[in-house]
Amino acid sequence: MSSVEKSDPAAPLPIAKLSLGRGWGLAAAVLVIILLPIVFQDSYWRTNLIVAAIHVMLALGLNFILGYAGQLNLGHSAFYGIGAYASTLFIMRLGVPYWIAFLIGMALSGLAGAALSLFAVRLRGHYLAIASLGFAVIVHQILLNWISLTQGPLGIYAIKPPPPIAIPGLSVVSFASTVNTFYLVAGFALLFYLVLDQLVRSPIGETLTAIREDEVSAASLGINCTAWKVFAFGLGSAMAGAAGAFYASFVGTLVPDAFFIVESFTILAMVIVGGMGTSIGPVLGAVLLTMLPEVLREFGDLRLILYGLALTLVVLFMPGGLVQAARLIAAQFRSAKPGAGADR
Repeated sequence: MSSVEKSDPAAPLPIAKLSLGRGWGLAAAVLVIILLPIVFQDSYWRTNLIVAAIHVMLALGLNFILGYAGQLNLGHSAFYGIGAYASTLFIMRLGVPYWIAFLIGMALSGLAGAALSLFAVRLRGHYLAIASLGFAVIVHQILLNWISLTQGPLGIYAIKPPPPIAIPGLSVVSFASTVNTFYLVAGFALLFYLVLDQLVRSPIGETLTAIREDEVSAASLGINCTAWKVFAFGLGSAMAGAAGAFYASFVGTLVPDAFFIVESFTILAMVIVGGMGTSIGPVLGAVLLTMLPEVLREFGDLRLILYGLALTLVVLFMPGGLVQAARLIAAQFRSAKPGAGADR
């Protein structure tokens, strides 16, 4: 039997070997994370770095659902909001410690995503997209109108940052500063990237790809398509919940409009622009589409036109996103080397 046939959600996860190239890539990612707050000294840009790290987490989760499992989810903002509000309410209403509330918010978002996927398991394509979009509208209306719980449009204020962490041998690390907050959120984003990269390089990734390409053929091989789709949707939604918990503690204020359906389309654009179905693509797309509007801010209202034009050009001429563009440039570079086309 092939590795695809043997995949089972209950089986232990296989460990993919860390190649030398991936090891250097991980080292480079850690170095970039360390250097970014040093390069960007201004608090405004450091704040944008934190927002970009949160968006990376959201884009990674959606890419796992859409890019690998092939489920068109237009309601990612709902799970983002569930994680933010659940973690905040558990802390402020029930006095639950921050990290326990963080895990609860992440778990509730994952369970909501798994429940939606299980309910809509027979839906595909635009039908699933409409169902997920409807779910996002429902969640937004609950956040907006359940005033006794969520404060509705009045919002929840004075949300505290994560508590300080005492590291042996070092001073207490406080997350009241933007630098430490960035390291925390970026560290989790890197962790999520490594987890998903591990999954997609294992037989689990082959299984999800088989389901995405042809669900009928995958089912004929004995794959439990329902279980795997629920798994992918649940894991991707849980990551959105983690991003929501960090967003709440970073911003300090929660209002329902922060999780409106427009946010879902923004996250989807990040995945598409970066390169859907690739590991690094959502990271590139999230960083670019977070920073580009800020870079163009000096152009005033014209920045929205430039931003939209850039998105349109990418979709039209680079359907594979930034990853496809990088691969084309690398291929051109290799072909331009002396003797590259010579017979061996």
